Amino acid sequence: MLADVLGDMLKAAINTLKTLVDDKPKPLSHDEPKSPLHVGEVMDCWTYLIILQEAIDFAKIGINTTMDDEVRNMLREAIDMCESQVARLKDFMRNEGIPLPSLSPPKPKSEPDAVPLGVKMADGELANNIALKVSGAVLSATAAATKSIRRDVAMMWVQFQSEQMTFGGTLKAMMRRRGWIKIPPYYYPPGLPN
Repeated sequence: MLADVLGDMLKAAINTLKTLVDDKPKPLSHDEPKSPLHVGEVMDCWTYLIILQEAIDFAKIGINTTMDDEVRNMLREAIDMCESQVARLKDFMRNEGIPLPSLSPPKPKSEPDAVPLGVKMADGELANNIALKVSGAVLSATAAATKSIRRDVAMMWVQFQSEQMTFGGTLKAMMRRRGWIKIPPYYYPPGLPN
């Protein structure tokens, strides 16, 4: 069911993007370049790359501190997805001539037993923080897709968004099963029958 919902959302996003760009771009001659990126598209690349790198760093810190195998596996999946997106985004940026931002150096490995309890985050905190990073990445990719003029750029953002949402659905299922999901108070309108 989740796959159907995500598939419908992806189709809707693609149809929306098609309306934002010319369906029949003029063919380029071999010496005619693609239209350059506008400054908003460049800034979106920078911002998203930093979001991904922070998510990778956070997940690596989590792996260094948790002893829960399911949480470690979730964090490794998050790292794999983000590293894949980082590689594709960096290639795209290099091909477009966009200088890469400076990023934090990688985190060294450590043993969870060696980390003091006052420094460790609980497993539920790790999951909720990864969920926040996924939400931020989805929103950032969505905003970037709507601002993109070139179809190839917009489709890159839709692909990133789809991957983040798919991972987010798996993460939410784990959090719900483990009782870690943060739910605001329920709202019952006045006069609603019990």
